[in-house]
Amino acid sequence: MDLVPALEEPLKKVLGPATAKVMAEHLGLHTVGDLLHHYPRRYEERGQLTHLADLPMDEHVTVVAMVADARLHTFASSKAPRGKGQRLEVTITDGSGRLQLVFFGHGVHKPHKELLPGTRAMFAGKVSVFNRRLQLAHPAYELLRGDAEETVETWAGALIPIYPATAKLESWKIGKAIQTVLPSAQEALDPLPDTLREGRGLVPLPEALLKIHRPHTKADIADARSRLKWDEAFVLQVALARRRHADAQLPAVARKPKPDGLLTSFDDRLPFTLTEGQQKVSKEIFDDLATEHPMHRLLQGEVGSGKTMVALRAMLAVVDAGGQAAMLAPTEVLAQQHHRSVVEMMGELAEGGMLGGADQGTKVVLLTGSMGAAARRQALLDLVTGEAGIVIGTHALIEDKVRFHDLGLVVVDEQHRFGVEQRDALRGKGKQPPHLLVMTATPIPRTVAMTVFGDLETSVLDQLPAGRSPIASHVVPAADKPHFLARAWERVREEVGKGHQAYVVCPRIGDEEEDPKKKKSPEDEAEKRPPLAVLDMADQLAKGPLQGLGVEVLHGRMHPDDKDAVMRRFAAGETHVLVATTVIEVGVNVPNATAMVIMDADRFGVSQLHQLRGRVGRGSAPGLCLLVTEMPEASPARQRLNAVAATLDGFELSRIDLEQRREGDVLGQAQSGARTSLRMLAVIEDEEIIAEARDEAAAVVAADPELTALPGLRTALDALLDEEREQYLEKG
Repeated sequence: MDLVPALEEPLKKVLGPATAKVMAEHLGLHTVGDLLHHYPRRYEERGQLTHLADLPMDEHVTVVAMVADARLHTFASSKAPRGKGQRLEVTITDGSGRLQLVFFGHGVHKPHKELLPGTRAMFAGKVSVFNRRLQLAHPAYELLRGDAEETVETWAGALIPIYPATAKLESWKIGKAIQTVLPSAQEALDPLPDTLREGRGLVPLPEALLKIHRPHTKADIADARSRLKWDEAFVLQVALARRRHADAQLPAVARKPKPDGLLTSFDDRLPFTLTEGQQKVSKEIFDDLATEHPMHRLLQGEVGSGKTMVALRAMLAVVDAGGQAAMLAPTEVLAQQHHRSVVEMMGELAEGGMLGGADQGTKVVLLTGSMGAAARRQALLDLVTGEAGIVIGTHALIEDKVRFHDLGLVVVDEQHRFGVEQRDALRGKGKQPPHLLVMTATPIPRTVAMTVFGDLETSVLDQLPAGRSPIASHVVPAADKPHFLARAWERVREEVGKGHQAYVVCPRIGDEEEDPKKKKSPEDEAEKRPPLAVLDMADQLAKGPLQGLGVEVLHGRMHPDDKDAVMRRFAAGETHVLVATTVIEVGVNVPNATAMVIMDADRFGVSQLHQLRGRVGRGSAPGLCLLVTEMPEASPARQRLNAVAATLDGFELSRIDLEQRREGDVLGQAQSGARTSLRMLAVIEDEEIIAEARDEAAAVVAADPELTALPGLRTALDALLDEEREQYLEKG
């Protein structure tokens, strides 16, 4: 019988089914190897206390602190009408700050006995705000008793590892599980080639795993970290290098525009000259299109830098060369918008084969999931006969029924919303792999581009077209200064008075079904109001501060025809104020809209706020963006909003975003379906390691593309990729 290698042993055999189930469901850990690679987030020294002063909102935290004070209160509530409700409030301190813990109902008895002033313990729970103060409601805790006690000893000498945990599994329980599997670390296969490891003075992998989970000194932690960072950077870069290597072997049809063709006619009609940046990037793209293997290029540009113009010229060049071009947009609103603006920019050139169309024109068709059957049939027919040179659509373009005459170029807009499978499915529609241009308006720092889009060449558009106005951004602290919010609505009225329009953005729609299974305690109700909703907000504004103005709503669950009608009325200036969800985040272009009010702005990410703000100031009048929040002055959420208000530089903001979020989000965890492979590597701080690992990886793959001489590296790659994840690296 084959013995399962120690690191592939399923956790349920080692830890029992109950613990293994929680680890699989909540942390994505299935094998002994997975658990060994679940590294501590940080370490506590038993003699030292965490900083309560800088706790992150809405995250699970583990803190070591001392009880300063504990009080039991009684109160009346619907469940205990006669004043029999009990609430225990415990204040803990660590010298840097204080934090309140609350326990309710029957949950008060045990902590009331155990959490006496002077007691030291580890507390784990989710940080929330109540009465504008940070608190943990019903935290789990483990008392730290004298050294004689076994609990403290099992937490490894003087440094206690604090693991990323969940409500179902506290850090100390994860620590105990890791102690159980730690002996298996000896059998870990080393992915780094010996020459690389020795050349860089890195410790062997088994030693690194031991030191990261049971460090005796801070030097142990540093040794382990630098080794494990190298593993991650190197294995990832090898995967990307292999992908680039494989792509370079693919054949493609070179597409060179005709000297006096469609592209020339289009350029002659342009009422303005292209910016230097647009010309430079266009040249890079045309050079790629002229080669016989597929272009893989990432075009990143600031909001409003004219990426669509660059992409359209690339599509026209391919049509000139006898091919077809497809542009994939993430939402119907956006696909319709792109279709409208492309047809407008092209004029009669978009009416190929029709009366009044230009001689060398082509047909531009739209294809979305909600089109009527007849329109859809005609669009499919135009594609298969080659009548339509350009098609713009949502992922309806990827369906099996869609056939192309000769697909030469695929343009993907807002890349981070597309899964890799989708990109590949569309690429499979060409007789040979088509060229690929990926666009994003989320500026990406260089190292992230190397890590996430490492298989793509990168072009950057950082100039704004002439005539664009700057956007002034301000934070509106609605809780501290309610009169600021009143003033915000006055500003909206003023803009409308000048003949302009405004957006109001809310985090949710407001017609969501309440989940009956989710019971909310009265504490929850008081503690956290749900995010503001479009439908409620539109109603309040129309009856209140914006009474008399034309207010309409737009959100993702509306029927596509209704969405389109709302957008058309807004674009035509018939609606003064559009109350919307983030469906307007990307690509919506209404030059007359000059003001945007973002409600509950703290509920959006930095890059998302930057994207949203890019929807105003698109004409010649200056733009105004107001970020409304109820978060207290000192909270990290407020600092994030202040950063957005302080700069219009997307690259600067994307660095801030990265430093504040965990890389997992940035590396597209949401759409990979799998956990991020980066646990130790910080994309911003470890710029040098990533760049060096990229060079080493390229050399290894060039010398041995199949990695025949490096079985350890092959195993690590398989673990990272599971085949389908090699695709995931392509990063939809």
